[in-house]
Amino acid sequence: MTRKKNSYSEITQDIVELSVLCEKNSMIDPELYARYEVKRGLRDVNGRGVLTGLTEISEIQAFAKEGDQLIPAQGKLYYRGIDIEQIISGIMDEKRYGFEEVTYLLLYGELPTEEELKKFTQILAGYRTLPTNFVRDVIMKAPTGDMMNTLSRSVLTLYAYDDNANDISLPNVMRQSIQLIANFPVLSVYGYQAYSHYICGNSLVIHPPKPELSTAENILHMLRPDSKYTEMEAHILDVALILHAEHGGGNNSTFTTHVVTSSGSDTYSTIAAALSSLKGPKHGGANIKVVQMFEDMKKAVSDWKNEKEVGEYLKALLHKQAFDRAGLIYGMGHAVYSLSDPRANILKAFVKELAEEKGKVDEFQLYSLVERLAPEIIAEERKIYKGVSANVDFYSGLVYHMLGLPIELFTPIFAVARISGWSAHRMEELINGGKIIRPAYLSVAKRKNYVPLEERSISKK
Repeated sequence: MTRKKNSYSEITQDIVELSVLCEKNSMIDPELYARYEVKRGLRDVNGRGVLTGLTEISEIQAFAKEGDQLIPAQGKLYYRGIDIEQIISGIMDEKRYGFEEVTYLLLYGELPTEEELKKFTQILAGYRTLPTNFVRDVIMKAPTGDMMNTLSRSVLTLYAYDDNANDISLPNVMRQSIQLIANFPVLSVYGYQAYSHYICGNSLVIHPPKPELSTAENILHMLRPDSKYTEMEAHILDVALILHAEHGGGNNSTFTTHVVTSSGSDTYSTIAAALSSLKGPKHGGANIKVVQMFEDMKKAVSDWKNEKEVGEYLKALLHKQAFDRAGLIYGMGHAVYSLSDPRANILKAFVKELAEEKGKVDEFQLYSLVERLAPEIIAEERKIYKGVSANVDFYSGLVYHMLGLPIELFTPIFAVARISGWSAHRMEELINGGKIIRPAYLSVAKRKNYVPLEERSISKK
């Protein structure tokens, strides 16, 4: 008798039963974590990260020190010692695009001169081309609705086109990093265009990047069928890229970069691992959840300006009675920041301008209302160890939504920015590392004797 062949994605009853067995024998008593003082998530009970390394690339401040005590404070973010607010302010005052300048700063530790920035921008533009037939043979083949998987596949495939893929000398890794920074916008947008055409049935539009355009401008140029965009749109996307470019060595994807780099692995595998981390809804995928949550809220709440009605919806979220019933208000709270996320504050100012241009002021006001009400409601409903405030995902999703970016590209756009930080951290690990990163895990399994195969059915009865 021949067994029926299962489809690749089918979950059979056998698999369900094996999953139950796995869960039964893998569940660890939660009390043991407290008994052995395990820092779950590499964080203490107050949410502070366990110190596992040093970096000069960026610094996050969420507390002020008074004597021996840490007092929650307004959040600050520094790139190579420079306040991110000063960077954004300086770039906007000069009415230019700044992501390329920030990438230079993160990689090399200092602000470029006008001539250095011009040369670096030209290098990026020169590398913003993919290998011959790569678009046809890789990106257009087996498109999926998950752009992060598509992006990871493209990165891993680029390994095959690199004659020195395994060389981890600093000049070679620098070359690979600059190529990936230059190509991420192309890989992301083309991956979406393939999905839009082959799966959604839309017209296939492939615009080659233009060397004279900034990263933000090229994204909009390549994505839109008519290649048209306003200066405000491009500048706000540029600001979003700058704010997402780096966020300390301890965030999940950057720590992944350090871990994989410390093993001596190649650049393509390292960045693919970072992408896999960023894909998670608890990390880079959070802004998608914010937009989806608000879409549900706009249907459930009849009056967007009614504080009581909006507040009741937020309570329903926390009580797992609304949206995805996960018990979360997406976009609120951060692993490090307490009173405020400086990236959210910066982005909010630009979102207001964009909302006025797009005729979406009511929507912006709803976001502002939730930003004000959510911390109060969370404090009432939950035990919290530090302040809760809107994080960058709260407003970045709204920015992308108003820019008309498809939701499938929200997380890849995050990756387009964060590849700059990942590359800087990879180089820092190669320069200062040496030991493979290996934290300890304590086994709490009971000792057992090996049971011969023929006796196991008896022992389980």
